[in-house]
Amino acid sequence: MEVHERLRETDPGARARRGELKDRVRQSIDSGVATQTTGELITIQTVVHVVYRTDEENISDEQVTSQIEVLNRDFRATNEDRGAVPEVWQGLIADASIEFELTTEDPEGNSTNGITRTETERESFGTEGNPVKYAEAGGIPSWPTDRYLNMWVCNLEGGLLGYAQFPGMPAETDGVVILHTAFGTTGTAQEPYNLGRTATHEIGHFLNLFHIWGDSDDCSGTDEVPDTPGAQGPNTGRPDFPHVSCNNAPNGDMFVNYMDYSDDAAMFMFTAGQVLRMNATLAAARAELAGLG
Repeated sequence: MEVHERLRETDPGARARRGELKDRVRQSIDSGVATQTTGELITIQTVVHVVYRTDEENISDEQVTSQIEVLNRDFRATNEDRGAVPEVWQGLIADASIEFELTTEDPEGNSTNGITRTETERESFGTEGNPVKYAEAGGIPSWPTDRYLNMWVCNLEGGLLGYAQFPGMPAETDGVVILHTAFGTTGTAQEPYNLGRTATHEIGHFLNLFHIWGDSDDCSGTDEVPDTPGAQGPNTGRPDFPHVSCNNAPNGDMFVNYMDYSDDAAMFMFTAGQVLRMNATLAAARAELAGLG
């Protein structure tokens, strides 16, 4: 959210574009257009940019593939651990009908495995200025963001697991960035972020989902999704059910939701309302990427 707010302040048209998208998403949901696209399988062409200084940071193809597999399970609600969702929310688990595929064709039409590798002299990357997305800053530029979901994997500084860009922001920096030790399920992935859920969470933002507590610590925030209970703030670790805040008894916070901050082994679901919001966004700001435009 810090990155998002910085972009809103530095990009003159960002606030207007986000406001327009908010209206379009609401209209799409209210009119039923979003419901019409729900259930139609959408495959998003994906490129993973591995930016590394050490051999460890130069993660394997296998680690990249493991992350794509997690995304496809999580967004299709076929993850085996969804059974750990408390019974009161089992009926809200929803299949987003979104899949991710490492692209086989680069922007020039050449064959590719969907993975680029860029050696850098930087020990780590921060968020200000999006340095990992610029060659002159030690990173690599995005592939056309209307054709590909760009994912950068690198060594992030400040204890950050990852960050994403919401739709409606500058095209050249569009995509998600993930710490290499929080990416995929093998290789350098480390507990408690070794089940690939950081990327699931960040792509949720990329598809216009907010944190379930609405980024407020006084119970006044909203994620603009009606079927996720309000919460006072983020949950971490592996909370016990129920964890009550903001007068949300008896079931409490939906800490099993991918848009909370729980450990990878404690988050298992998107709700039907979140799926509807993602579908409405795909039909609007990300229509070309989704093959709907």
